[in-house]
Amino acid sequence: MSSINSNASVFSTPQLKLAFASIGVVFGDIGTSPIYTMREALLPVTDAGADLRLSVLGVISLLVWALFLIVTVKYVLIIMQADNHGEGGILSEVVLVQNILKNRTKLIVGLGVVGAGFFFGDAIITPAMSVLSAVEGLSVISESFTPFILPITLSVLFCLFIFQYKGTAGVAKIFAPVTLLWFILLAAIGFLHISDDFEIFYALNPMYGISMLISRPGLALLVFGGVFLAVTGGEALYADMGHFGKKPIRLAWLVIVFPALVLNYMGQGAFVIAHPQAVSDPFFLMIPTWALVPFVVLTTLVTVIASQAVITGAFSIAQQAMSLNLLPRMGITHTSETESGQIYVSQINWLLMFGVIMLVLIFRSSNNLAAAYGIAVNAAMLINAILSILFFWNVRLLPRILVIPALIFIFIVELVFFAANALKIENGGYLPLLIGALIIAIMLTWQRGRNILIEKYNRESVELSGLLESLERRQPARVAGAAVFLQTAAKYAPSALMHNLKHNRVLHDKLVFINIETMPVPRWDNDRVTVKQGPLGAWMVDAKFGYMEQPDVPAALRACAGQGLEIDPAQASYFLGRRVIKTSPTSAMPFWQQRIFIMLVNQSSRAIEFFRIPPDRVVELGMQMSV
Repeated sequence: MSSINSNASVFSTPQLKLAFASIGVVFGDIGTSPIYTMREALLPVTDAGADLRLSVLGVISLLVWALFLIVTVKYVLIIMQADNHGEGGILSEVVLVQNILKNRTKLIVGLGVVGAGFFFGDAIITPAMSVLSAVEGLSVISESFTPFILPITLSVLFCLFIFQYKGTAGVAKIFAPVTLLWFILLAAIGFLHISDDFEIFYALNPMYGISMLISRPGLALLVFGGVFLAVTGGEALYADMGHFGKKPIRLAWLVIVFPALVLNYMGQGAFVIAHPQAVSDPFFLMIPTWALVPFVVLTTLVTVIASQAVITGAFSIAQQAMSLNLLPRMGITHTSETESGQIYVSQINWLLMFGVIMLVLIFRSSNNLAAAYGIAVNAAMLINAILSILFFWNVRLLPRILVIPALIFIFIVELVFFAANALKIENGGYLPLLIGALIIAIMLTWQRGRNILIEKYNRESVELSGLLESLERRQPARVAGAAVFLQTAAKYAPSALMHNLKHNRVLHDKLVFINIETMPVPRWDNDRVTVKQGPLGAWMVDAKFGYMEQPDVPAALRACAGQGLEIDPAQASYFLGRRVIKTSPTSAMPFWQQRIFIMLVNQSSRAIEFFRIPPDRVVELGMQMSV
């Protein structure tokens, strides 16, 4: 879907269909923010006993302008221009900036690692916050439902994760209609309640928000922590750009989502001014009593859809991180025969489920959970802004004199939000930071350990071309059939070849050495393979895949037919090296990091599954290495 005709009219039928489809995937997270944002933003005001009317006008002003600056200006108008062959997201942006700043790649990768780590932290807390806040609407219907809120929330979340392996293809068709209905109702309910107090239109003046910050900065920072919840999910517009294209997402945001959110927030504000007692839960209290039950059901369904989008995004980020060697290999299941982006990563799914359920059990209410929500995604947004400033400074897609000051100003605004969110750390905000820090530590450990092993392997290896030339002069016994060797580095002989010669002293008639290369584009659309023949009649194959693709060795071998290499992947023998990693007292890594790296190696998916090699055609030859 990413290859969308850029010349097509924004209002053409295909663009409208994609805009409609995007509503069910892209906007679920930000679309459920009205459930709890107003309540959390006004909580410090009621605790401080401040003037409610002025506070409501200040909060609504901050909400509207935060949505405009951070989501509309930053993501929709600016950052979505920085696409990598149609794909977006923080790791795609890392690859783009890496290609520009070739001499500072370690810094850029470091920023990407931090951003991806905090994305996973947000992916754990978003389903917990969204579903729990929706189910809490039952307590507005009747206090007798209160004891059942936690069990219902846990049941919904458990079902959400347990059925992930089936993929989203079967239920995705209802996502867009349900979410569209949600935004229509948000707008309608908000519009109806604006008449409760027309003074709410004063809130469109940004000075109400600014005056709150100037007159009572301490209180304003506490309010900012709640206001930021309105923009969580804004980063999804950029991350999901590859699935729908920038024009449909922009169309859906500007025509439907943004107006619906603004109307609902203004309606909540007018309702609270007219009914001060509703400040405890304005979203559900402004729903007519007769409509509460179906509305709570709809709210729960929409939060499940929003959670599904976040979980799918975590699978996608994990796949990209594996391709960029930031995470160990994990088993990837493609859940759709037609959509390459629909994948399931079981390890990520179970880790997310464990984290989400633990959060619900620890915090037990969305009020408590709100203290932990926002800070992780805020950190990821700051990194997004830094990478975008670096990108647009060097690439003239937009006028630099306009875009750089705008990004710097928004970066400063996000820093203020980060300062506000930092006040939540002692009340639970430390949890997503700890989760993000743990994932960052895992990524950095994996990178460091892998680099040490590669350097050691290269020092101890022999060049493939020289080895084949020497074998050509004194050939070992040859046996019928084709042998395929996966290479760690194209220049060096695979360890499996060396061990095969050492122990079996034979070679197959047809030798194929395949090197898998991950390209700095989401999907490789040029020639998949390059084939050449070397000494001993051996075939050298270079296979290229994008960082959002799963490498497929048999498919790459089939693609060699047009370049002279005829081979049946189902009949070939695949020789793989299996390394057993041991700790070493002389390692450059501390002992604790060595143990983590060895654990990651042992837990990583075998090359057979990751490269889609027929398991009944594999010969594994082990070797021991110290890290």
